[in-house]
Amino acid sequence: MGLFEQKVTIYKKKDRGTWEQILRVLKENGIKGVKSGHYFQDAVSPNGCGGMLDPRNFGAKGKIDRDIYFIEVKESVKDAALNAIHNAGIQTTVDEDAAVDAATKKNEEEAAGSGSF
Repeated sequence: MGLFEQKVTIYKKKDRGTWEQILRVLKENGIKGVKSGHYFQDAVSPNGCGGMLDPRNFGAKGKIDRDIYFIEVKESVKDAALNAIHNAGIQTTVDEDAAVDAATKKNEEEAAGSGSF
């Protein structure tokens, strides 16, 4: 119960809507020691005069949210936080592969599925 208590990840996924719902539930239930945020993990190759412009953002539907959202809580309040979230009818997910792009995941699955003959 110290100031520098270990934190545990209870949510990590590319889903902003669920992330916001979980934060709202934690706040309503008075859960303290919550750390949350988001980060962009995709690598973008440099491309001409735009430099760091991502060409995938210029499609018909505009910019796509590729951020990975996370929530961490103190270990001492983990059970209370998970109970509050589950009582609100929300599923928590820790996706360790959230930063891996779909093409890489597909290649890894295909490599794992193919055996040597």
